[in-house]
Amino acid sequence: YIRSIVPPNALESVHMPDANGHEMSGTPGATFNLSLILLLVAIAATGLADLILDRPDTWYSLHTLFEILFLLLCLTTAAWLGRGWLQARRSVVDLRCSRDQHLVERDAWRRRAQGFLKGLGEEIDGQMTTWQLTPTERQTALLLLKGYSHKQIADYTERSERTVRQHAVAVYRKSGLGGRAELSAFFLEDLLLPDNPENAETVD
Repeated sequence: YIRSIVPPNALESVHMPDANGHEMSGTPGATFNLSLILLLVAIAATGLADLILDRPDTWYSLHTLFEILFLLLCLTTAAWLGRGWLQARRSVVDLRCSRDQHLVERDAWRRRAQGFLKGLGEEIDGQMTTWQLTPTERQTALLLLKGYSHKQIADYTERSERTVRQHAVAVYRKSGLGGRAELSAFFLEDLLLPDNPENAETVD
């Protein structure tokens, strides 16, 4: 939810990664498996047709037994691949449903908390101004607050990981905080759930 706390007019020089989901598409691996299944079935059908047309005098000849074994191998492999393909399809559908549900919950939470998020974002922006952070340091601080690692920040901002670490050190030095945990706690430590006896936990 921290991805929503910065208002559109705050930190204009800071561009954040897109938090919206993207439609999942079929993978090349799944397409390859389906093509392989169809190919194996076609080979098995061709082999069966060839076996019937040959009209062997006996089913116990080496050639006939070899063709039957080959047909069974093709059909068994196709069935095994088909089972895996169906499971993969079900997994993709489940992931899409879970993702869509997450996006619905996220959007509903954002609508309910829009005013709070705007105010919190303005306060964070104001505090960063008080710390006299540069635009680059603000970007780094906000991405750290969002939970991105130094490597993720480096990849997104197209800077070296060493440079990102230097900016993070500058943020901690100017703010007087000891690290990422203290940076998050500075802004979020006082966020508490409303008093509710049903939600209270007993600490032994």
